Formats: sequence, C-alpha cells, structure tokens
Amino acid sequence: MTGLVHRGLAGQVVEMLREQILTGVLPPGSRLNEVEIARDLGISRGPLREAIGQLVSEGLLVHVPNKGAAVFAARPDDVAALFELRAALECAAARMAAHRRRPQEVTRLRKVCERSRKARETGRKLLYDLDLDFHRSLMEAAHSPRIAEQVWLVQQQVIVLRSGLTSRTSHTETSLSDHEAMAEAVAEGDADLAANLMEAHLALVETELLQAMQAAQPEGGDEERPVARRTAPSGGTAPSGRIAPSGRTAP
Repeated sequence: MTGLVHRGLAGQVVEMLREQILTGVLPPGSRLNEVEIARDLGISRGPLREAIGQLVSEGLLVHVPNKGAAVFAARPDDVAALFELRAALECAAARMAAHRRRPQEVTRLRKVCERSRKARETGRKLLYDLDLDFHRSLMEAAHSPRIAEQVWLVQQQVIVLRSGLTSRTSHTETSLSDHEAMAEAVAEGDADLAANLMEAHLALVETELLQAMQAAQPEGGDEERPVARRTAPSGGTAPSGRIAPSGRTAP
C-alpha cells in the first residue's frame, strides 16, 4: 500500500508488529514496552520507534500520554463511526468494481470465494486473511487506489477489534454467502446490486461485532491491558539474534 514503510529493519519490524496485532498476539489496548521489545529483537530503539510511528499513522497503534504506544482499541460507541466510513468507501468501491472489472478480476473474486467455501466445509477455522483477500480483490476490480488505501486502514482496525474477542465473527455462513453474491453481481455488471449487497453485508458484520464486544465487556467496566511483551516474529529470529523477516506479505 502507498505510504507504508517497506525498507530495511524498520520495515521488518512494521510487518512483524502488524501481524501480531492483527492476529491478536498483541490484543487491543495492550501497551508496548519499547525497551523490552528492542532488547528481545536485538535492535536499537530508533528502527522500533520508526515502526511504531508508521503503525500509529495507520491507526493500529495509538499514543497514550505518559505510557507510550498501545494497540488500537474502541468502545462499542466508536464502532458505528468506523462502519459508517467503511460502508461509504466499500459501497462506492463495489459499484466501481461492477463497472470497471476485468475478466481476470472476476475470476479472482470467484476463486477467493471458492477457497473460503472449501475451507469452511473442511472445518478449518477461517482466519482474517481470507476475508481480507475477498475485499482486497474487490478493491482491485474497482481500480481506485486511493479508495483501496483508505479501506485497508479501516479494515485493519476492524480486524484488531475482532482479534480481542473470544468469539470470532468473521466468515459466518451468511458472510460467506454475501461474498459469493457480491462476486456474481460484480461479474454481471450490476452496480446497484453490488453496492446494496455490500451495505447489507457490512451492517451484518457491524451487528455481529457489537454483540461480541458487548458480550465480552468485563463486569465493572474497562480494565487496563498489560504491557505487551511478545515480540518474537512468526518466522523466528536470525542466528545473530536480530529480527528476521516473517515471510508474510501484509494483506
């Protein structure tokens, strides 16, 4: 995506932290201990701070006064605003995709749906990357890089909120059916239907997310998250003790 850091050590740290945030290893609200993370990775705090700054600019991390950086978290009241923005962007993109799609992009949308369906039928627990793959493919069919970039930033925040829940809400049967219907609407060039399906889909996702967040709300109000210390990248560390690339490309 345009504007992301993809250079040298700082870029590796960005991708490592991003993956841990999106998969819930670093849960919403957890604070990052820069000293411990830099020590565990065998790096100076300069590249780490650059990486943290990049993730703050993306909305995955926030600066907490007198406490440093923490993983993005939101109250249920904040979710409505997040989905208002997402609906405005993605409904427009769905409409564009129906007008601008190319044959290879329709093929990719259908293949993403097929992979998701197969994964669900075999009982595998579907992860966020399959959901993102569909929405990313739709953005590519829309041929609007600026909208795609903004959608990606909003989607990441939704994934973070989901990651902190015991009950994951992505890829229910209804959600998967929505994706399949949208793919066909785009294939048929039906812009109104594609946009309407996206609007209904996102409304469902918002409702499911709110219900899960409210069910997970602790008695007696919010509790402060502990300092985040898990920093080992999924691909391990290099022999020198310094960070090695995880081998994963950000979705």
